Amino acid sequence: MASTAKKAKKTADALIDEPEALEAVDSCQNDIDALNEQASEEILKVEQKYNEKRKPLYQKRNEYIKRIPTFWMTAIMNHPQISSILEQEEEDCLQYLEKLEVEEFEDIKSGYRILFHFEENPFFENLVLTKEFKLGSNGESPSSTSTAIKWKPDHDLTKVLPKKMDSNRRKRGLENRTFFDWFTDNNDPINDDIAELIKDDLWPNPLQYYLVPDIEVEPEDDEDGEGGDEEFGEEGDEEEVDEVEDEEEKTS
Repeated sequence: MASTAKKAKKTADALIDEPEALEAVDSCQNDIDALNEQASEEILKVEQKYNEKRKPLYQKRNEYIKRIPTFWMTAIMNHPQISSILEQEEEDCLQYLEKLEVEEFEDIKSGYRILFHFEENPFFENLVLTKEFKLGSNGESPSSTSTAIKWKPDHDLTKVLPKKMDSNRRKRGLENRTFFDWFTDNNDPINDDIAELIKDDLWPNPLQYYLVPDIEVEPEDDEDGEGGDEEFGEEGDEEEVDEVEDEEEKTS
């Protein structure tokens, strides 16, 4: 039978002092909470300041990225979590993705938007697709909206794609979900893990995913080694035979 927690016996003096001590602890805790709130406000101001400083660098980076064909498609495909919802047809579509941007709202805490800039392509008419998140910082419920995609005839990837399932999607709660399913789905913005991965992981440093090295298959050393030994052995035997024949000719 599980033992129940027991409180230590208290002296009469302790019982008298406890209410006053609890009140003092509560007062200290209120001071700590107020200080933490002040720290959060100060940290937010610093983050806002450096967000403004990062903007021109992000713009410059995107200008350089334009000179690298299929940069964003490659970075997305190399990202282990985001790529898990990509279908082959969507990879073909993302070849036309020329720029990706994440814009945080000015106060940072209230929301952000993700912008996908496309070249002219055979899939849809839009040149920019935007998914925006409002995080409900003013007492409102979190919400998200996304651009209505103007699909070209017979190219609506949310309808024509086969609904594939794999173990990776089941583990991450993404059954029957593809990239464009994610983009058009605004039912649960507070738990949108793909958007958070794009904002907090892919966008700050896409180069690390673009440069993921390909795995090269090298020939096994054992096979090469065995082959080399056999050839060496055969050559050695031939040399020995030639030397014996030379000696016999000299003696004769």
